[in-house]
Amino acid sequence: MTNVYLSYNNSVSSLGFSSEDVIDAIVSGKTGVKKVNDSSRFMNSFYGSLIDSADLERAIKNLKVEGNFTTLEKMMIVSLTNVIHSANIPLTEKVGLIISTTKGNIDVLEKGSPFPAERAYLSVLGKTIRDVFGFKNEPIIVSNACVSGLLSISVAKRYLVQGIYDNVFVVSGDLISEFVVSGFNSFQALSNEPCKPYSIKRSGINLGEVAASVLVTSDKEKLTKESVELLGDATRNDANHISGPSRTGEGLYQSVKKAMEEAKVSANELDYISAHGTATPFNDEMEAIAFDRLRLNHIPTNSLKGYFGHTLGASGLLETIVGMHSLHRNTLFASSGFDTLGVSKPINIIDRTRESDLNIFLKTASGFGGCNTAAIFKKVNV
Repeated sequence: MTNVYLSYNNSVSSLGFSSEDVIDAIVSGKTGVKKVNDSSRFMNSFYGSLIDSADLERAIKNLKVEGNFTTLEKMMIVSLTNVIHSANIPLTEKVGLIISTTKGNIDVLEKGSPFPAERAYLSVLGKTIRDVFGFKNEPIIVSNACVSGLLSISVAKRYLVQGIYDNVFVVSGDLISEFVVSGFNSFQALSNEPCKPYSIKRSGINLGEVAASVLVTSDKEKLTKESVELLGDATRNDANHISGPSRTGEGLYQSVKKAMEEAKVSANELDYISAHGTATPFNDEMEAIAFDRLRLNHIPTNSLKGYFGHTLGASGLLETIVGMHSLHRNTLFASSGFDTLGVSKPINIIDRTRESDLNIFLKTASGFGGCNTAAIFKKVNV
């Protein structure tokens, strides 16, 4: 049996350019969500979480990487460099690269972009990242709406279990562009204030941008203090609607159920749930119904969207990394923005950051088209 672990990790976000800085910011209650007035991203002001462009330019310059890169590529390069250098693993034919994103370099299609339109192809993004680091294999692109980041961990696991790779580096990223903001605005899904996941007065999402990276490995010699073991995972599509979630939570219910079966974990063994929690009326209600069907109402649950906004295809990986550090620190992080429960089923939302004995957590993600992914992680004592 092949054990699969998540190890070295990094997060580049509005809260910092390392996982440790990001976690410290969360513990202190800091949020990266602010009012954005930038006509290049949207004609009206909106609430979102932006990476500081000057900080990003300094970070990429310090790496002395040759080439002309898009904003997303710079974010991914900075994040992945940290993980590759820390892991100190030669990039042989037995090392894989997975890139997960929802929209990739979609901003190059906007008027005035200095990049050719071909740069928007996800395959080109993959080759660009591969060539910067010198990976020997073709990169795998995972682009399945907002479950992409979490699903990429499942894909990496399968490559390890099948013996195709010994180690897999995963990098996820998405950014706030005019295309993305206008798209969610057309759905009337944007909130005109900081988001309030699961709250009675929730009014929609805040968007965010981030790049996150992790090493997925079966080598116990490559573990870190915050490493976790992937016990079980599953992905299900309920094919309910192009954008609306199932009203019964069927896809999420099935994915969590199957993940728990593979992990051989009962509801009472879960110490907390890192949920999707977009703060839209339908998503949060769907999750509450699914968790109720699974008898997970009592498990402490949070959404991290109040800290980062919804970072689309990167959200699942980013929030898994936060979960890893949560286990290591034995700390439940508050669901930022939450006030009064506003879903039809009782769920145990974490309303303040507090210490707790943590061992196992469930991470869930849901996205457009009815996709749902769940994964269960256990603390590893190094």
